[in-house]
Amino acid sequence: MFKRITLAAAVTAATLALTGCATVGPEFSAPKNVADANFRHAQGAASEAHLPAQWWTVYGDDTLNRLEQSALRDNPTVKAAAQRLLQAQAQLGVVKSSQGPAVSVGAGVSNSRTSANTSQGIALGHRSIHGDNYTAGASLSYEIDLWGRVRRLVEASDAQALALEADRDGVMLMLSAQVASNYWQLRGLDAEIAILNGALDTRRETEELVNARFNAGLSNELDTSRARIERANAEADLQEAQRQRNALEHSLAVLTGASPSSMQLPAGTAALPQPPSIPVGLPASLLSQRPDLAGSVAALRASNAQIGVAEAAFYPSISLTGNFGFASESLGDITKGASRQFSIGPLALSLPVFDSGRNDANLKLAKARYEEALANHEGKLLTALREVEDALSDVQQKQKQQQVQAQSRDAATRAYLVARARYERGLSTYLDVTDAQRSALAADRAAAQITTQRLLATVAVARALGAGWQPSPQLAQVNQQVSQQISQ
Repeated sequence: MFKRITLAAAVTAATLALTGCATVGPEFSAPKNVADANFRHAQGAASEAHLPAQWWTVYGDDTLNRLEQSALRDNPTVKAAAQRLLQAQAQLGVVKSSQGPAVSVGAGVSNSRTSANTSQGIALGHRSIHGDNYTAGASLSYEIDLWGRVRRLVEASDAQALALEADRDGVMLMLSAQVASNYWQLRGLDAEIAILNGALDTRRETEELVNARFNAGLSNELDTSRARIERANAEADLQEAQRQRNALEHSLAVLTGASPSSMQLPAGTAALPQPPSIPVGLPASLLSQRPDLAGSVAALRASNAQIGVAEAAFYPSISLTGNFGFASESLGDITKGASRQFSIGPLALSLPVFDSGRNDANLKLAKARYEEALANHEGKLLTALREVEDALSDVQQKQKQQQVQAQSRDAATRAYLVARARYERGLSTYLDVTDAQRSALAADRAAAQITTQRLLATVAVARALGAGWQPSPQLAQVNQQVSQQISQ
């Protein structure tokens, strides 16, 4: 008996030694990256500097900092993404457990009686066998990963967990950009509301002046009607701007995980800040700066590993089982040597012979899914490059537009002052004043809107460049391996 056990153990040890000698499926190779020397609309040479992890601090706005922190902490979408990551990590643990043996222990007690009238009972002189049975023992089962099928499953699950980690980071990045965009739109409306309040005061003063001239017989009813119309239009524009501000306030509340009725941001009193300069790196660095691209590479790696899993179905699978324990009719005798029972094996081998083409179809399916993932990655990379170029172009063009629009604003302000002075002296009609007021108000609002758009353009640049994303050590290691393969 001892020799048989030794022989079985030797066979098992030899089989285990072979494990890891081969791994089915192709090894993962990095997808192609861009080779552009620089972004087309980048101003100056590429910088090695990167945005900080809390990228919104470059604006130096305490209210924005507080909103961003609340959003990343309390937003339900971020919480859901975090739970998806935890699920993937738990699933990875389940798959990793397949790499080792499964051992279970158990104990039981039963009472049985056999029939005295069966062939067995007749052979025993019409006697039945009855009594108690006590058992205690352990069992083992283990799939010997001779071809690397389990290792490929672990690799696929690990890559999927990394992809969901990048997805969570991408959700947080998108959320922070939405908060910043909504905040600067709200502050832009604060600037417009201040302009409209000033315009409304001017319209009221002008209406009083026109009414006084009408009462003195120096004007006509048409001028008073026009003055009343302009004052009412300014009030209507003010109410519309306030409506838009309320909507943005509600949106910020939801983004920060709060009730819309609880969000009341005080109106901004300071002028809109000048847009900060966002450091721009090389196009090839996007792979390590954007979580969506890192997640795309991880998903591609998972699809590649699944090819190995499908290919392993063509090879034999080997599994080993065994158990050891004690059994006795008397509980007091269960630990005695005579109560021992054990078995090693079978060392089972399963070899597919004919499956009507199922394994071949599964392999083709896995390869097609990999090619789809590769095409999706290439599309995401091109989209990321376009987003950066669009955002950088907006920054350039809005800056030029603001410079030109400043000239229009100065001219409109001067035209209004001249038109009003001429009207007060009786040298022109009130229609000239009305036209000049409209032009000056439109120019002032356009100036505030362009400044807002410049701030939004910097938010878009930061988001397109990854917004200071810093990957975890695991994702950073994958990115480094991909970069090394690309450089080679």
